[in-house]
Amino acid sequence: MGKDSIDKSGIDKNDVMQRWVSAFWEFSRPHTIIGTTLSVMALYAIAQSTRLFVNPILLPLAFAWLACIGGNIYIVGLNQLEDVEIDKINKPYLPIASGAFSRKTGEWIVIAAGIIAVVTAVLQGPFLLATVGVSLAIGTAYSLPPIRLKRFPFWAALCILGVRGAIVNLGLFLHFNWVLGLSRAKSVFSGWSLNSLSLVIPAQVWVLTVFVIVFTFAIAIFKDIPDMEGDKQYNITTFTIELGKPAVFNLSRWVLTVCYLGATLAGSVALSSNVNLVFLAVAHLVALGLMWFWSAKVNLDEQKEIADFYQFIWKLFFLEYLIFPAACLLG
Repeated sequence: MGKDSIDKSGIDKNDVMQRWVSAFWEFSRPHTIIGTTLSVMALYAIAQSTRLFVNPILLPLAFAWLACIGGNIYIVGLNQLEDVEIDKINKPYLPIASGAFSRKTGEWIVIAAGIIAVVTAVLQGPFLLATVGVSLAIGTAYSLPPIRLKRFPFWAALCILGVRGAIVNLGLFLHFNWVLGLSRAKSVFSGWSLNSLSLVIPAQVWVLTVFVIVFTFAIAIFKDIPDMEGDKQYNITTFTIELGKPAVFNLSRWVLTVCYLGATLAGSVALSSNVNLVFLAVAHLVALGLMWFWSAKVNLDEQKEIADFYQFIWKLFFLEYLIFPAACLLG
C-alpha cells in the first residue's frame, strides 16, 4: 500500500473511496439500475430491428442511458431521503438509514442526478425529455410530501407501473425511432428537428408495454411484503397490510401467470413475422415454470426467503428485456 494513499490522520484514502462508491451503488438501488439499463438497450434494439439496422449509431443510446440512469437515481434517492426512519426498520443497510451517507450527501446526489437527467434529455430531443420529465414528476409525487402518493396502495402501484411500464417503453421507442430516422447522431444536438417524426408504434412495442405494465403491478404489490413492519409502524397503507401476506403473495403469482400466458397468446395473434413467435412462447413458458417452482418453496414467515423471491421476480423482469428484443432480432 503506497504512503500517498494514507493521509496525516492515518486514514486510507483508497479505502474511504471504495466505501463511498459501495454506498453510492447501494443508494442507487442496483436492481433498478439494471432494469433501467436493460430497458434502454432493449428499446434501442427493437427500434433498430424495425429499421433492419440501417443506422447503427450508438451515441444516442449512450446519452439516453445517462438521462434515464440520472432519473432513476433521483427517484430512488428521493424516496430514501423521505423514508429514513422507515428504512431503519425495513432496510437498515441503505446508506442514509445506516449512516454511511449523511442526509446532506444524499440530497446533493439527488440534485446532481436530477440535473444530469434533465440537461441530457434536453440535448437529446422532445421524446426523451418528455420521458424523463414525466418520470421525475411522478417519482417526486410518489415520495415527497404533501402529495406522497406512496401512502395509498392504488396510487403507489399506478406510479410504478406507469413509469416502468408505459412511459419508459413508449417514450424510449419513440425517441430512438426518431433519432435513428435522422440517420446521424449530430442532428440530435443541432436542435429539435422534427424530420422523420413518427408517432407510429409497432405491435411488438405495444405487447412489450402491456406485459411490463402487468408485470410491474406484480412487483408493486409484492415489494411491500418484506416491508410490512416498517410500513405499519409509520402508517403507510399497503395491499399487504390490508389483505395480508398470503393473499398478496398469491395475487402476485397469478398476476405474473396471466402476464406470461397473455404475452404468449398475444404474440401468436398480434405480432408479425418479424418476431420469432416460437422463441417468444418457449422463453415465456420456461420463465413461468421457474417462477412457480421457486414460489412453491417460499416460507412467508421467513423474511429472507420473501426478500430473495422478490429479487428473483426482478430477475424475471430483467429477463423480459432480453427475451423480447431477441425475439425481434431472430424474427
